[in-house]
Order: sequence, then structure tokens, then C-alpha cells
Amino acid sequence: MTTAAPARTALPVADNPGAGIDFELFLDCIHCGLCLTSCPTYEMLGTEMDGPRGRIYLMRAVTEGRLAPDASVREHLDLCLDCRACESACPSGVQYHRLLEPFRARLDHLVPATKPLPWVQRFVLKHIFPYVGRNRLALAPAKVLQWSGIDRLLEKIGFYHLLPKSLRQMHDMLPPLRAHYGKLPAVLPAEGKRRARVALFTGCVADAVYPGTNLATAKVLQKNGCEVVIPRRQGCCGALNYHMHDEEPARAFAGANCEAFGFGRTDIGSFDAIITNAAGCGAMLKDYGPLLRDTPSGEGGAKLAAKVRDISEFLVELGPVPPTHPLPIKATYHDACHLAHGQGVRTPPRKLLGMIPGLELLPLAESELCCGAAGSYNLTQPEMAERLGARKAERILATGADAVFAGNVGCLLQIARHLRAPRPDIWVAHPIDVLWASYSGEPPPAPETH
Repeated sequence: MTTAAPARTALPVADNPGAGIDFELFLDCIHCGLCLTSCPTYEMLGTEMDGPRGRIYLMRAVTEGRLAPDASVREHLDLCLDCRACESACPSGVQYHRLLEPFRARLDHLVPATKPLPWVQRFVLKHIFPYVGRNRLALAPAKVLQWSGIDRLLEKIGFYHLLPKSLRQMHDMLPPLRAHYGKLPAVLPAEGKRRARVALFTGCVADAVYPGTNLATAKVLQKNGCEVVIPRRQGCCGALNYHMHDEEPARAFAGANCEAFGFGRTDIGSFDAIITNAAGCGAMLKDYGPLLRDTPSGEGGAKLAAKVRDISEFLVELGPVPPTHPLPIKATYHDACHLAHGQGVRTPPRKLLGMIPGLELLPLAESELCCGAAGSYNLTQPEMAERLGARKAERILATGADAVFAGNVGCLLQIARHLRAPRPDIWVAHPIDVLWASYSGEPPPAPETH
């Protein structure tokens, strides 16, 4: 017997953040609670409303009109990292992110944030981070300070403690910045017999902060017999805007990428795969179908999404060329949330690392628990992000590893920041950086401080 949904209320559609969300998505939750111990905020706080089950209850109660969409509701929902660990744990297949993301986007227009983001951070997140050129320009002064040693001097005399907290947070997140590779050719030929033709998604923040990873990704693909195409008009995947509840700019970025990769109205896309090396970007790209539904790019978005593969996922499917140069190090691996939970990619990175001669991969306790980065979460919710970052660093240090690898730029930034004081010598890198080191024989970069 089917149970009818409770009667909806008189709450006007315009004032109901749950309006437009398929109500069946709420009913998928059977309130079993198996998701609770997978949730980082529930683990830290132990409060029902700060776990997935409680948040679903809140959203459903507001949608049904039994609860007002107020500051208290927003506070509990804003504290969610949207890491999607609950989706991995759920036996009923609840699509939690399809409830949370549109609900929060609409709630943002109805209820002011309890902890508004400082205008500087908001400006950076919306108007600098999603643009490759602006990122590189904005980081230029930081590079000069680091490379000249002035940064260390300013740190030593306590200058950064005089900055507003928002600017200090962004400074503390910066890793040692290395020279950018410049501009990759539009097409990179395969080494040996061509096994595949792929397009490389280069991203925005990751390309500016860790440019070596994009270069290593292209070289690894070539080494594995792939012709690599770099579409010139590609841009941000849209995740930064989407997770800040700006749906229209996110759709605009997504639509532009459909055109750039040849999945516009004419559907000229001819790649075996679209490769990404950033978990957050990959999860967003794979979600272009629902994001662009009911738009002119809807069909192209779904076709593009079907082609997207994380670099580790693609290489394992293709059959990787074995690396030959030994890397005699003890390492551990952290599962980036949007790779493990958002894309279901867990084994491929470990398989690639396991192929490297001399590398010993040590198990990491709570490997799938979020490190606290979660896109822009470490800026929007710094207190909780700090606690989760410290917890992750503690688990990594307990392994005794000399290196830690993760498949997402946000995780790398967060983990490196929290390991900087206790273990400045630890190598924090993307698995593809490690794989390329073993292919090429180039030694890992020496640890740096700034």
C-alpha cells in the first residue's frame, strides 16, 4: 500500500525553498540512520539536525509547511559539507545532493546567512577563482613574495596576523607556488600506436595552484597512447558558483563547456573520453545532464557527462602502461569526497599507485571522511573545516607515511596546510604526479615552505 505524502501547506511557492523538488526524493529516506556515522559534521557534533537524516527531515518539514524556513534551518544546512558520504552509506539510494543543493540555493534568497561570507572572499570565489587568467594574475604577487623570501620574512615578523581574518585564511591556504607550464598545444600526439583520442579538462583553480598536475596528466595520457586535445574555449566547470547557490552562472559555464567540447546543438564531440584530474570538477561535469535539463544545452550536457572520466578511472579502463622507475617511499591515500562518493571511484587510484615500483601504500584510517576542504567550505565554515583538517592530519601522521596523495585540488590544499607545521617534509601530491615521476624518472619536488 502506498502512503500518500502529507498535505502541502499554504506556504506560497515563491517562499518555499522545497518547491520544484521532486517530493519522491524525500520519501526515499527511510530514516534508518545508517548514514549518520559517515557524516563528518554528525561525527564531530553528534546532533541529529547536523546529520543527513536530520537535514532531510528539516527540508521535508519546510517543504510541507510544518516548519518555517528560518535562520536555524539555514544554519544546520549551511554546516553540511555536501561531501555525499551519506549517499555511499545509504541502503535506499537517497540522492541527498539533489535535495540539498537546490533547497539551499532557494533558501539563500529567502533567509540571510547567519555567518555572511566577507565580501573579499565572496568576490574572489565568484569573480576570480572561476577564471584561469584572473587566477594567475591574482597569484602573481604571492609568487613574487614566495620566490623572493619576503613571504617568510613577513610571516616571521607577524605581519599576516595584522590582516583581516578572511585574507589571512586565504594566505594560509596557499601552497608553495611553482612556475606555470604556459600554454599546452591544442593537440598533443600519442606516444607509439594511438589507443584513444581524449580531451583534457584543465579547470581553473587547480591549473593556477598546481599547474604541474595538468602537465603530468597530459604526459601520462600521451605515454599511454592517447592523443590529447586541449579545447581552447573551455572554462570553469561551474561547481564554485553552484555550491555558492548561484545556479544561473553555473549553468552558463556548463553550457559554454558543452560548446567548447563539441557537445552543443550540433553535437560534433568526437572524443573517446573527457579527462579530468580534479574530483570536484569531475563530479560536476558528470552532473551536467540534470543541471542543464530544460535548457538549450540539455541534450549536449547529458552526452558530455557520459564521456567524463577521472584520469585514474580512464587509465585503469584503458589498461595502463607499467611505470618502471622506482619510488622507494611509504605513502598513504586520502579519498577525495567527490571522487569516492560523488563518482564512486575508489580502487583505480590505488591500482595506479600499486603499480609503482618501490612505493609502499599504507592504509589510512577514516580515508573517506572529509578533510574539511569541500570546495569553498574551508572559507565559508572555517571553524568546522579547521577541526576536520586537524583530524585528517592526525590520521595521516599516525600512518608514519612520508607522502600523502589525493585526487582533488581542495584536498591537497587543506591537507598540506594542516601538515605544514608538524611535518613540513611530507610530500602532498596528486596520484598522477607520482605516476609521472615513476614514468619519467624525474625525482619528486623537494618540500618547500613559504
